[in-house]
Amino acid sequence: MSSVIKINEKANHPQPIITASGDGMPGLDIVEYGDYAFVIQSIQARLEGQYRARFQLYVQEDYGQDLWDQLERDIQAANPEVERLCAVFDTVEARTFTFGDAMEGEGPRMFPSLRNNVFVYPRFRVAMARVPMFREHGISCEDFIWAESDAGLAEFLKDMSRRQRQYDREQVTVFKDTRDGLDRERESLTRGVRRDEVVMKEGVKTEIYRSIDEFFAQDRHFFQTYGLPYKRGILLYGKPGNGKTTLVKSIAGSVDAPVAYWHITEYTTSDSIQEVFEAAVRMAPMVLVIEDIDSMPESARSYFLNTLDGATSKEGIFLIGTTNYPEKIDPALMNRAGRFDRAYEIKLPDEEQRRSYLLLKRLHELLDDEAVAVAARATEGFTFAQLGELYVSAALRKHYEHTVDVEQLVREMNTELGKGRTQLWHSDQKSSRVGFTTG
Repeated sequence: MSSVIKINEKANHPQPIITASGDGMPGLDIVEYGDYAFVIQSIQARLEGQYRARFQLYVQEDYGQDLWDQLERDIQAANPEVERLCAVFDTVEARTFTFGDAMEGEGPRMFPSLRNNVFVYPRFRVAMARVPMFREHGISCEDFIWAESDAGLAEFLKDMSRRQRQYDREQVTVFKDTRDGLDRERESLTRGVRRDEVVMKEGVKTEIYRSIDEFFAQDRHFFQTYGLPYKRGILLYGKPGNGKTTLVKSIAGSVDAPVAYWHITEYTTSDSIQEVFEAAVRMAPMVLVIEDIDSMPESARSYFLNTLDGATSKEGIFLIGTTNYPEKIDPALMNRAGRFDRAYEIKLPDEEQRRSYLLLKRLHELLDDEAVAVAARATEGFTFAQLGELYVSAALRKHYEHTVDVEQLVREMNTELGKGRTQLWHSDQKSSRVGFTTG
């Protein structure tokens, strides 16, 4: 029997458990790879032969891919804690590659594939295998975990949970409901938004950050002192471009806790709602951002409301909902305590806020303080996103023309914004009607 090969070794791989000819076993050939019992028994026999101990098969009852995500990271990082025992089938891929990130100076990388391999964490005597299952309409996979003992598995899960939480703090988890189920991706934290870069009414800003800081205080003294449940929910609403996303980014970047974004779509179901909240509870204490909450499908709203009402469904979760269309939100989200505790309108910036924002963008370095004051007065009705575009346009003109008439630039932008509001896009367009003329 082949010895265990570490995942970062270049030696020949041990023979797969099952070959296309059935490895001499009657009744198993390339057409019958889906013989579940034989595959599982063969993997278990290989494990017990290698480690001279009995292994038990386990199944994870709750939702979640955390263990498999961590295993995949260990594989790609060639973590010496995990070893590749063998492949399962010889005619299914056993290795994979990535092109790498040229922007980061990374070249192509090759490593064992997550599926069709048996991996072992020898320190805990725990094995994991994502086994291909051959069905009528293609290949799917089933996940299996073996352990020598309950105690070893418990220590393994504790260690994986600790490492997972550390990873969650360094990455943003993004959930998105798709036609094929809940998709989960990890995105690296880019440059965060500092709290002093958030321009909004000071009273509202103070309330929101005070609530955040108390929630993630290490001793949770505030909640214990006043006998409050350890969960919180706020709803941010307002027109697009007014700074809701900037505020959320600043919150995410200023707390020492995992952050997850959930994009609701027409494919959101009770199953995906359950999966997201179970994942959030495992990451708790954490921040869960639900973007465009008004997009919740009618068929899933009742289940969503019941989930928010659950006694432990939000324990340790700071929930932030955002919407551009508060009038579309189910009133039931707002008429009962424990769903969203507070709603904050993120309004169009006033003149002082517009001036502060343009100073943050360093418009005064392109022009001067007086030009910034002029721009702040002339941009009534602009969102922060439009003020950001004003800065970009001013920078382009400064770079190429070496001078900027900020009032003229604002007038031009106002003209284009006006076309967007009236839908009269052409200068000679007298009516929004479209049709044919007769000769």
